[in-house]
Amino acid sequence: MSGLLSLIGWTFLPNLVTGWAQTLYYSLTIRAGDPKPQPGTPRYAEHRRRIHILVVSLYLLYTIYEADYELQRASTFYADLSLPVTATDREVKSRFRRLAALYHPDKASSSDDPSAVNAYFVHLKTAADTLSDPARRFAYERFGPDAVRWSHCVTIRDYVVRGATIVVPYYVIAAAAMYGLGLMGYLDWGRFERWLVLASVFVFELYTVSRPGHPAVLEKVVNPVLGRLAGRPPYLPFQAIEFARKLSVTVYVAFSQIGPMLSADTSGGQVLVGGRKGVSEEVALQQGLERLEMTVKSLDGDAGRLLQTEMAPYAGDEEMLQTVRGKVKEWLVQNTIRSDPMVKDALGRSFAKRRVDAPSGAKGTR
Repeated sequence: MSGLLSLIGWTFLPNLVTGWAQTLYYSLTIRAGDPKPQPGTPRYAEHRRRIHILVVSLYLLYTIYEADYELQRASTFYADLSLPVTATDREVKSRFRRLAALYHPDKASSSDDPSAVNAYFVHLKTAADTLSDPARRFAYERFGPDAVRWSHCVTIRDYVVRGATIVVPYYVIAAAAMYGLGLMGYLDWGRFERWLVLASVFVFELYTVSRPGHPAVLEKVVNPVLGRLAGRPPYLPFQAIEFARKLSVTVYVAFSQIGPMLSADTSGGQVLVGGRKGVSEEVALQQGLERLEMTVKSLDGDAGRLLQTEMAPYAGDEEMLQTVRGKVKEWLVQNTIRSDPMVKDALGRSFAKRRVDAPSGAKGTR
């Protein structure tokens, strides 16, 4: 549902912002009293086409920055333990012993929340245990924090096989969605290039998760360049994969929003999108919104029926329904709020300030 809402936003918002930007552009470039290009004239349509391309391009650049920012803001086990990616097992264990002396629950003051103290210490111990085990460390670097909770995985081969069962279906679903949207008429422009981007990201991810070391392009090019320019910690393989996936979505949006505009015809006073002769931008927008509305209604009905089916065993049992709601609320708190990197960081700073045996402002062993 969120993907459909995003698609609706991409169908409507760029045109709205383009209209505002064009009005602002005329107010800045045309002196008072001089005639402004009127809607329906070739000059007005050409300006609208160029401004639309500029607006979408700027927003796409922002989404790339935002994706990188979110990855940097999210915590990693290396960052939580203040260790470099190249840290040895001995360095990991030594660092954890020093942090345990500061953050152990037995050293918590009476004003600290016991559950929060325990959760933070358990998180540090999980990070240390993961980075101390070669197989789990391999899995964490390539599949992210979710790999730590995979059961029945002991060797590197076990983790790779389990990861493949997640990676391959993801791209199968993505390919099916792309094919379906193409049949609905959303992906007319750059159809071959879209498949090429999807295949490239798929090959990069398979190569990354199956190699014993980090990808050469990540280790020798991306991380050194970003480290010198921004002075920030390097990407782990799973972060590079996540960024590549988000970047591919940005490229798809560029194909949809910018591609048709590059060859749009404005000689008739309207922006006629490429590949649709005689169809104006406004008409194409209306048709797209109608198709999206029908799809959203269909999915909303399916979701409602599925929810009713799942709750059918508890029909008439108000006590059981209250229990289910409580469990769902508890799960959301544990897995959404307390796992947020900003919440973890705030808890860590709070615990450090309240330690009676640590000087004011102490962090780790420094």
